[in-house]
Amino acid sequence: MPTWGDILGELQQSENRLPNGIPNFDKIRRKYITQLYQLTGRPTILYYTDWFGKSGPAASITLEDMQAMMEVCKDVPGPNLDIILHSPGGSPEAAASIVRYLRKKFTDLRVFVPLAAMSAATMWALAANRIVMGSHSQLGPIDPQLVSGTWQAPARAILRQFEQAKEECRDPALLGAWMPILQQYGPALIQQCEAAETLAKRLVQEWLEEYMFSPFEDKAVRAEQTANYFADYETHQSHSLGIDREQAREHGVIIDNLESDQSLQDAVLSVHHATMHTLQGPAIKIVENHLGRAYAKLAQQMVVQMPMAQPGPGIPPSPSG
Repeated sequence: MPTWGDILGELQQSENRLPNGIPNFDKIRRKYITQLYQLTGRPTILYYTDWFGKSGPAASITLEDMQAMMEVCKDVPGPNLDIILHSPGGSPEAAASIVRYLRKKFTDLRVFVPLAAMSAATMWALAANRIVMGSHSQLGPIDPQLVSGTWQAPARAILRQFEQAKEECRDPALLGAWMPILQQYGPALIQQCEAAETLAKRLVQEWLEEYMFSPFEDKAVRAEQTANYFADYETHQSHSLGIDREQAREHGVIIDNLESDQSLQDAVLSVHHATMHTLQGPAIKIVENHLGRAYAKLAQQMVVQMPMAQPGPGIPPSPSG
């Protein structure tokens, strides 16, 4: 299996450089996506964001991603689809829109998590029929995070804090300490927190029952228990805490070990490494299929690339290479 360093060496070879000397990231990445498709025979879509190096809304799942999905799903036949997912998460509502769109065309959905799919990306993964993870891979809690002005906090933490304030403000001596905090609470903030928790749990529960757990007679019970686990702030205590495949399995998620098939592991991780190298350039988000049709979000612009017989550099690499 080519490692991260092996693919870096491949990119530095003269035959894999553009006329200006910059590595042809697109050529190498697409080569490995094609090899994965040839191995599995299943249409494949890559969804990657550079959330390690370039954070912010551009690296999150947003409704704009529906445009990317429409682009890369064109000419991709159903009913099977593999998705290689690497994302910090984002909008649960946007993830729901993507899941609804994909499920209208693909009935057998398999999600690979080569490294990490967190928050709303975990919700997306749980809408699959099965997930494939390595020993190093992780999902994450789905408890919603509320953003207001300059601060961000877990919805459950805000609710707990509000209950604490109600108790302590019975003492007039403590009211002065609480007032600056309570004044930051916007209109209907408590209701928003409660609704956000309900939404995340409801969506995952419905998807698990309809897709992953559909063969089981007790699918509704399984779906509720699994959704409760992923949504439980009290259990995880941190939205960034990873959930590995053993923990996810213990709570019902159907997961295949990536290492069980050496050829498949090699192919998936080669795609992962090649894409991570691509993200060293200006690309913040790459959505691409095995046909070479791609939608990329750059630091200042968006690029759409159509399939070509001889793929060229659709995503401008970094001047530093």
